[in-house]
Amino acid sequence: MKNSTVYIETTILSYLASIPSRDIIVQAHQQITWEWWNNYRKNYDLYISPIVIQEISRGDIEASKKRKKFINNISILQISDNITELALKLIKFLGLPKKAELDALHLAFAIDYSIDYLLTWNCNHLANGVFIKKLKQFESKESRVIPVILTPEELMTGGKENEME
Repeated sequence: MKNSTVYIETTILSYLASIPSRDIIVQAHQQITWEWWNNYRKNYDLYISPIVIQEISRGDIEASKKRKKFINNISILQISDNITELALKLIKFLGLPKKAELDALHLAFAIDYSIDYLLTWNCNHLANGVFIKKLKQFESKESRVIPVILTPEELMTGGKENEME
């Protein structure tokens, strides 16, 4: 049986590489991310894009090195004109602000490559019920299948597919 596919958005790698937060919510997200990474990721085929590499390369050099260690053995999807055009359509349809344009690219990669899940902690512009409702309208209008957008916690508790071996 074929594994389900997961697009790993930048926030996942950031949570894995960061020092434990003093913020109890962020700390919980970090712990959940580690649990998913250590116990569940083996059940999926993982993918990232050049956009993820670009984002994890920013900032402090040592922090960037830590984030990059996690992308070994993850397949890198290639950008195309279709992805760029799809991202522009998403930005316009969803009315995304300038700061969310890279989020539209992450989503465009996952849509264009028919990825099953987009894994993220970005609850402002991705894993957000209001946003997902708008995406369903986009899906219907454009006849494009939108991946399931969720957090590691949701992917761990989502059913038998996610049980540890």
